[in-house]
Amino acid sequence: MSRISRQEVEHVAKLARLRLTEEEAERYTRELDAILDFAAQLNELDTTNVKPTSHAFDVRNVMRPDVNRPSVSNAEALRNAPDQEDGQFKVPAVFE
Repeated sequence: MSRISRQEVEHVAKLARLRLTEEEAERYTRELDAILDFAAQLNELDTTNVKPTSHAFDVRNVMRPDVNRPSVSNAEALRNAPDQEDGQFKVPAVFE
């Protein structure tokens, strides 16, 4: 029994703005169905004594602490700017 239909694959491709050929649609339907079958096998495992985790390994923050230190001045940052206005970089408008 197929877990995913070709119409669903084509719908997802359309949402992702992907243009699939007939062969690609068939291949992705088969491949996604195989992936879903494999994932369904996980439901058959007995996990009653398995502690729930969000990661396989212990996760901890490895970032350095923030330290306040001197930075470049505004004038120095703008020194090579092609265009500036009121102490800021001036760039072309993105929206009208």
